[in-house]
Amino acid sequence: MINREIIRIKIVQLTYAYYQNGNKNIDTAEKELFFSLSKAYDLYNYMLMLIVAITKEARRRLEIAQGKAKREGTAEPSQKFAFNRFALQLENNKQLLEFAETQKRSWNDTPEFVGKLFELIEKSQIYQEYIKSADDDYATDRELWRRIYRTLIQDNDDLDALLEEQSLYWNDDKDVVDTFVLKTIKRFDEKNGPKQELLPEYDSEEERDYARKLFRATILNADEYQHMMSESSRNWDFSRLAYMDVIIMQIAIAEMLTFPSIPVSVTINEYVELAKFYSTPRSGSYINGMLDTIAHHLVRTGRLLKSIEDRNAAPQE
Repeated sequence: MINREIIRIKIVQLTYAYYQNGNKNIDTAEKELFFSLSKAYDLYNYMLMLIVAITKEARRRLEIAQGKAKREGTAEPSQKFAFNRFALQLENNKQLLEFAETQKRSWNDTPEFVGKLFELIEKSQIYQEYIKSADDDYATDRELWRRIYRTLIQDNDDLDALLEEQSLYWNDDKDVVDTFVLKTIKRFDEKNGPKQELLPEYDSEEERDYARKLFRATILNADEYQHMMSESSRNWDFSRLAYMDVIIMQIAIAEMLTFPSIPVSVTINEYVELAKFYSTPRSGSYINGMLDTIAHHLVRTGRLLKSIEDRNAAPQE
């Protein structure tokens, strides 16, 4: 699950923290990087557990409603959502259950939030259409949760605030994690039952190596990379650059020089986008030009054995 997008974000954050920390110990900083990445995977599992928590709340309220209907002699409430096939499969998923057993935190700690989120779902048009629909199969149940997640969970300010309170590591993780939760929902297959595989923490050992090598190259070669920036900014006072701009360019140069398989255009585009988010409004365009200049210089001097592609049609990694 942990991909290069998440790794780049974490390395920007941890490199900045490394220079802010008086005790500049690269081994300690590297451990913090991998711990931070593991917390992103925790959030992935935690968001899947939210679906289970909402379903359990639905069953709790269904039981109350059934008792009331029996006493008053009124129509039985629908059981469709409370016993949604996809949600029940997720509730019994072996990997998710094993994860939950290792965690001190659970959605049981925030029953009011789970209740309010269920009420939000219950009032939604998505829910109403689902309850009224004659379609009653696994695919329909799974699609309901995909739509609920995209519409009511993915962009939910109250949820974002709650997650930020629970872990400082999750501040910038949710947007990326949401895409993996949606991918997981789509991949679920009824025939796999409780053995359905969730996304692994890392797709391969290659991603771990990428994180380790990029972080170490960024720190250990800092003087060299910053000299390149200074040389490329003759028309600009290098000392006046935003500190985060320097950090982002330092990491980008490390990636260019350390990973021959990653196209230059991909590297520049990725770090320009990070600059737009983490630095000043003008940083993106400035970093774009600076990195392009540095890349061309490295190619001309034989330091960088890559071609510089058309930036408007950057290939995927």
